[in-house]
Amino acid sequence: MRNLLLAFILTCYSVVSAQQQEKTTKSSRPKVGLVLSGGGAKGFAHIGVLKVLEEAGVEISYIGGTSMGAIVGGLYASGYNASQIDSIFTATDFDALLQDYIPRAAKNFYGKRNDEVYAISLPFEKFRVGVPSAYSKGLYNYNLLTKLTHDVRHIKDFSKLPIPFLCIGTDIESGESVLLDTGYLPQAMLASAAFPSLFSPVEINGRLLVDGGVTNNYPIHELKKLGAEYIIGVDVQDDLKDRTDLTDATRILVQISNLQMMQAMKRKIAETDVYIKPDITDFSVISFDQGRAIIEKGEQAARVHLEEFKRLGTPEYKRDDKAVSTDSLSIAGISINPLENFTRSYVMGKLRFKGGEKISYRDLKMGIDNLSATQSFSSISYTLEKVGDEDVVSLRLTENPVRTSLRFGLHYDGLYKSAILANITQKKVFLKNDVASFDLVLGDNFRYNFDYYVDNGFYFSFGLKSRLYRFNRNVGSDFSSGQLLEDLNLNSINIDFSEITNQIYLQTIFIQKFMIGAGVEHKHLRIKSETIQTSQPVLEDSDYLSAFGYLKYDSYDNKYFPKRGWFFSGDFHSYLSSSDFTGDFVPFSIAKGHTGLATTIFPRTTLRIESEAGFAIGDESVPFFDFLLGGYGFHPLNNIRPFYGYNFLDIGGDSYISGIVTLDYEIFKKNHINFSANYANVEDNLFDDINWLYKAKYSGYALGYGLETIIGPVEIKYSWSPEHSRGFTWFSVGFWF
Repeated sequence: MRNLLLAFILTCYSVVSAQQQEKTTKSSRPKVGLVLSGGGAKGFAHIGVLKVLEEAGVEISYIGGTSMGAIVGGLYASGYNASQIDSIFTATDFDALLQDYIPRAAKNFYGKRNDEVYAISLPFEKFRVGVPSAYSKGLYNYNLLTKLTHDVRHIKDFSKLPIPFLCIGTDIESGESVLLDTGYLPQAMLASAAFPSLFSPVEINGRLLVDGGVTNNYPIHELKKLGAEYIIGVDVQDDLKDRTDLTDATRILVQISNLQMMQAMKRKIAETDVYIKPDITDFSVISFDQGRAIIEKGEQAARVHLEEFKRLGTPEYKRDDKAVSTDSLSIAGISINPLENFTRSYVMGKLRFKGGEKISYRDLKMGIDNLSATQSFSSISYTLEKVGDEDVVSLRLTENPVRTSLRFGLHYDGLYKSAILANITQKKVFLKNDVASFDLVLGDNFRYNFDYYVDNGFYFSFGLKSRLYRFNRNVGSDFSSGQLLEDLNLNSINIDFSEITNQIYLQTIFIQKFMIGAGVEHKHLRIKSETIQTSQPVLEDSDYLSAFGYLKYDSYDNKYFPKRGWFFSGDFHSYLSSSDFTGDFVPFSIAKGHTGLATTIFPRTTLRIESEAGFAIGDESVPFFDFLLGGYGFHPLNNIRPFYGYNFLDIGGDSYISGIVTLDYEIFKKNHINFSANYANVEDNLFDDINWLYKAKYSGYALGYGLETIIGPVEIKYSWSPEHSRGFTWFSVGFWF
């Protein structure tokens, strides 16, 4: 019994002694501070260093970072481990991040058109053409960081994060270094990484901040003040280069930002207990596509100090994966700072969510993207404020002081021929939320397009449009069911087509996705043919008054080469009266619809299916409003539609139905080869019976190559049809307009 009692006492003593020794050892270890410098894409090396520190069991007590060091450090401080940050960076589209990419599906129809018509857009104020203040607003980055820091979004004191954290910004007005250790974490990280000219400055507490690397790229002293006793520093900034290496603007900008810091760095290195300088001289600040290699360089540099790290760490320490919370927010309300030129309804209409709703971060991102796409705001910032168990989205918008912009585009196709587009757009012409846009198209065929629109968001918006379209073309349709061609014994006639259309309309957002609208329209249509050698070569010269309605939806991710999404467009026109040049007008209506679906079926391979149909309603329609099919590469006008295998306007009738299947393969980035097959039935009174269901009267096929460029798609297609022996080669350049 005595022996058992003695053994029990010795066992308890051993356990207590071991616990006391572990506690003493742990308390004797210094508080480790990690300094992460800025360096753009070179900051990927920080991830490699973190992996080695975790392997060695080193527990970080404090983190201080600048620029990319602030991004990596902020994520680590919020709870992610090195492997998770590696996965986050691997999944990030850095091309989209640098370009502030806004998904097409997130834009309204007006925003979509702006991106798909104009190749160049420049601010224009006081008769001077300017340049944008920065390449990107940084919103893609901000939205991503907001989502990633969901669990710590309500922590305003960064010392209360899982790992106390600070980062550095630079006041662009005073040139002072600004310590960021409180506030909204994503905003602080974004400000610290706002590289001048690449990303817009970030306003925090009334100060306009840019990249902290301009003034303090290695915040060791700030970290020591926080309580760090042992400093591990990772330096990924460039050393000064000689003239042989200063060969581009990016390197020169980096050199300028490094000039004043090199001397200070010598003193800071001496104060660093473990200084890590990865060998990344072969990479630049924008080498985001080489992230994996840079991470490995960071690991290699850190492994030199592995034994030292092991003495600093404990084998038992392990940084587990951060549990990712549900991707949702319960919105209690939306706060918007006072605006001079835009109403609350305008902003809410772009956000497409309201207080009292539960949304995802994708919904939040789309709303912010919508606001950015308007180009009405030079700066967009938001925070998530805690109210009970919900969040208030606090929006801070800075109105764009430049209300006028100049835009340009160019295009060539087989119908309108060559064209140069010049546009002037003016916001706040008469009312809040309004915008006026005027396109002038010069080239083989003079055209214009004017649009004045008052955008009231969820409420009814209104506007007016005016346009002139014209072209000269040999066509296979004579607007009289072939009778004129037969009488003249011709296969085609040359026509001068001219149309002026004026509209007044109302429209609104329907169930937050669809655009629904209605209005009245005046149209003047003039068609003349020099082929007809008579005293009256004019076929049509009438004015028409109509009422119309429409419903639209479009989630294609790309108009010309979509990989996913679907769209629908439905239109109804009722022609009520006419000046009746031909003398045979009776009221009639036209209904038409167009729908499409795009999906990626294999890597880089997209299947697109589209169908459309239209028909006239009434005893007698005007043949000049018939559906005319043929050709490719032009902006569709009224009922003139493209169709492979036939020349422009070759097929005509007052009713039609068609379908097209396209298989597109992206052979390498932005280079496409595709094959299309389309089928149609077109004739007068097509739907009077069901014969149109059994067999397509017209068919055509096309093989093409397309290249996405800054001016729009450049395409060449060869098309043919089994109904005739002739093939057609279509060539088009630039956005369609």
